[in-house]
Amino acid sequence: MSNLVAALQTPEVRKKLAWGIPLAVVALAGVVLLAQWFRASEAGQSFLTQYPGETELPTGAPVGFPAWLNFQHFLNAFFIVLIIRTGWLVRTTQRPAAYWTRNNRGLLRTKGEPKKISLDLWLHLSLDFLWVLNGVIFVILLFITGQWMRIVPTTWEVFPNAFSAAVQYASLNWPIENGWVNYNSLQQLAYFLIVFVAAPLAIATGIRMSNAWPGPSARISKIYPLPVARAIHYPVMIFFVLFVIAHVTLVLTTGALRNLNHMYASNNGDSWLGFGLFAGSLVLTVVAWILAKPAFLQPVATLSGKVTRQ
Repeated sequence: MSNLVAALQTPEVRKKLAWGIPLAVVALAGVVLLAQWFRASEAGQSFLTQYPGETELPTGAPVGFPAWLNFQHFLNAFFIVLIIRTGWLVRTTQRPAAYWTRNNRGLLRTKGEPKKISLDLWLHLSLDFLWVLNGVIFVILLFITGQWMRIVPTTWEVFPNAFSAAVQYASLNWPIENGWVNYNSLQQLAYFLIVFVAAPLAIATGIRMSNAWPGPSARISKIYPLPVARAIHYPVMIFFVLFVIAHVTLVLTTGALRNLNHMYASNNGDSWLGFGLFAGSLVLTVVAWILAKPAFLQPVATLSGKVTRQ
């Protein structure tokens, strides 16, 4: 957080914000007015009637969210928040507080001395592994239980319906939400991109940037250059951040109690159970954020390597 605050205080960033924020407000107002004009026009009304914003699910699509999906949603959110934090620290910290060197023994033994990496990078890679493991289990269960039908488009009509939903959101007259039964097409495309495009890109580029990748002289390194991975990895992280912001905003503004029950309590009611579980997950995430410091990480990191200050 201190690195982010320092970056925002630089003259270059403050100058960009001084121009960027007013321009963003004007652009946003323009989008809202344009969407409202389109909705009021005859062509817009005809389009929204033909494409209401969602497509029919395949026969046999499940209704509701099982408990395993709720739990994995929590794990995914927990890991991704910490991954973004540690990734930002790796990118911006010039003098890490501590370093980690892998134990070169047993199944992990390799030729030469293991590379020393920052403790932030060690935590980033460790969280990456847990996030990938959770993701693999998630995708397998999606296809076993049929939940994939909710987020994988099965008709080309998803695109005009996604545009319809976007127009409805932009006009501030939002589409009717019924995520327990079916997502609107814009949500469906967004979830599909996160699970089947952005996540694989993050994994593929992250592996290329890790110390486990063969050296620059290896043939595979020449086929898949490091600058290419770096050029993709950071924008993917930005995409995740923007998705999280939009996702949380819509969850809280389109029926918070019902949505949180969907995501955390496996029910379609308006009780406070989902909110309570969500609040508990936030507490756990905040505690993990606070404890992600060398003093607390060192005992865990020393189980697989040596932690030093230099």
